[in-house]
Amino acid sequence: MENISEKVLDSSVYTDGRYLAINPLWHAYESPFKVTHILQMLRKNRLQPKTICEVGCGAGEVLKLLQERMGGTCRFWGYDISPQALAMCEGKANKSLQFKLADISREDDSYFDLLLVLDVIEHVEDYLGFLGGIRPKSDLKIFHFPLDLSVQALVRQRGLLNRRELYRHLHYFTKETALETLKDTGYDVIDYCYTPRCIEMANEVATKLAILPRKLWFALNQDLAVRVLGGYSLLVLAR
Repeated sequence: MENISEKVLDSSVYTDGRYLAINPLWHAYESPFKVTHILQMLRKNRLQPKTICEVGCGAGEVLKLLQERMGGTCRFWGYDISPQALAMCEGKANKSLQFKLADISREDDSYFDLLLVLDVIEHVEDYLGFLGGIRPKSDLKIFHFPLDLSVQALVRQRGLLNRRELYRHLHYFTKETALETLKDTGYDVIDYCYTPRCIEMANEVATKLAILPRKLWFALNQDLAVRVLGGYSLLVLAR
């Protein structure tokens, strides 16, 4: 496996096949987990968008599952800059679900009720400029931030380096820095919640062994559990 750490600022990793070589499923297996929490956020805030666009849609599985579970008259679009990712969307497109190989911030006539930006911000070199560029593209946005910064990640020698090399995370967030980043780039935060990736997506022995202590800590103090033990992400509804 090629180590991409020396080229971590080279965005061509997404377009020349290197990212696909390292992550051949393009994280599609995480889609049911994300969709469950997106729908919970929409129901909680009584939102019924008629047009939904995902920025950095990857293999398109999130949009496919949303269409299956939302149905009705909602229309879906997926944008990605990776031809390899768009190739994985083949067979999922239909009359109400379309995919496009493009940078949505450069699309002049695109506007949607809801924009999904799921596990994308940490990959973008100029993430502040990116957030400013997509803000006019919709009324509402749902962001999903992996909260990589935790005590357990910092005390492990390769806690953050693994995320950098395997997943090309350039930026690392806590709940507080994620929310402040959105506010600093002109967003109004409406609602947010933690998503328990460490529990619902646990697949390694060490991760499974940590489920119980994470649940116990989280029940006592959510913020402290996330800061110390890690393993959670942050779902944010913003305008």
